[in-house]
Amino acid sequence: MECEELHLYLLLLLMGAQCVLVGPAAPEEGWQVYSSAQDSEGRCVCTVVAPQQSACSRDAQTKQLRQLLEKVRNMSQSIEVLDQRTQRDMQFVEKMEVQLKGLENKFKQVEDGHETNIARQYKSIKAKMEELRPLIPVLEAYRADALLVRQFREEAANVTELLGNLQDQMGGLDYQDLHGRVLSLEDRLRACMQRLACGKLTGISEPVTIKTSGSRFGSWMTDPLAPPGDNRVWYMDGYHNNRFVREYQSMYDFMTSDNFTSHRLPHPWSGTGQVVYNGSLYFNKFQSHTIIRFDLASALISRSRQLDFAGFNNMYHYSWGGHSDIDLMVDEGGLWAVYATNQNAGNIVLSRLNPNTLQVVRSWTTNHPKRSAGEAFMICGTLYVTNGYSGGTKVYYAYNTNSSTYEYIDIPLANKYSHLSMLDYNPRDRALYAWNNGHQVLYNVTLYHIIQ
Repeated sequence: MECEELHLYLLLLLMGAQCVLVGPAAPEEGWQVYSSAQDSEGRCVCTVVAPQQSACSRDAQTKQLRQLLEKVRNMSQSIEVLDQRTQRDMQFVEKMEVQLKGLENKFKQVEDGHETNIARQYKSIKAKMEELRPLIPVLEAYRADALLVRQFREEAANVTELLGNLQDQMGGLDYQDLHGRVLSLEDRLRACMQRLACGKLTGISEPVTIKTSGSRFGSWMTDPLAPPGDNRVWYMDGYHNNRFVREYQSMYDFMTSDNFTSHRLPHPWSGTGQVVYNGSLYFNKFQSHTIIRFDLASALISRSRQLDFAGFNNMYHYSWGGHSDIDLMVDEGGLWAVYATNQNAGNIVLSRLNPNTLQVVRSWTTNHPKRSAGEAFMICGTLYVTNGYSGGTKVYYAYNTNSSTYEYIDIPLANKYSHLSMLDYNPRDRALYAWNNGHQVLYNVTLYHIIQ
């Protein structure tokens, strides 16, 4: 009977942020303990513990049980993340519900009283109150979803306990029955998480400094559509006249070493608006309005296309300059391009692109001058723009492509190193990647989820 090494990984994710393994540190007898990156408030703390080799693979059923147990553990982690989000958002829901019901009671008190003139004045406001009534069942549905998440946690805990006992006793329960229960729970969890997939940005955490390297300007990223186990980091130093892209095998390698593979592009890039998406690097060719899709596996250009009327060569850059005329980005909906045109008087144009053909699927014109924007990023179909790139920075403008409307907001963004030259959202990590004056940093985001 051959014994195999069995690792049990415990990964704690808070508020959708992906914690990064940065150990090892301080190993003890028979154990190996790892530490992790965290922000100044300790919002993201991850620990991984690998126990001694104590499990033996006795037969095929044992292997199946171990795989199933690991699957339940991973699912439990997702449930924990979802539960934390629903608990946070429930505070918003409860506060809004109290305000709505309280407002309705005040209207009734006025109408029942003798102050008829005031009552008449409030009738028009009450009509607006009626428009808000449909929101109450939505809040009730959200409360039910929060209860559902708690039930998921309990069921996952029960299945985990049963699997653990079965692994010890080997034959106490039917494996196929347990497998069916796990699949059912997984499907229900996935359906629930899809309902909470998108939301409105309400907060940005303090930055977590991952590495200090490179020049003042640059970009770094991971692929939001990378398959499981692919945690490569892509690194592009500078904003013009450079063709070399670094590939690090993992975030750990990126943080702790200079072990990388260098890829030479057929053309130099322009700006810092590059993005890696589904195995391809998308970038703006230097001194042109041409977008190139470069397949990283074959090291060949798979598609190139001109972005019609887009300004380039520092015609409509972000306020920090740097040939940042065309900014490519991704969110939950796919690939986007942010730029400006003469036809739109130098204001931001937002286009959704087909990632395969690079054709423009649809465009939106905004009233925000491109040169007045510090940086921008997309989350759930909404473009968020900062008021600058140095000093006190905040996200202050949001354009929603779903409704073709904009609003001014006020979300502080801690600009720790005083010069942002890249700010992009990764929908898989639910985090903002930033290049800040030669520092590669991450920001966790808080999204207010609205149940459709």
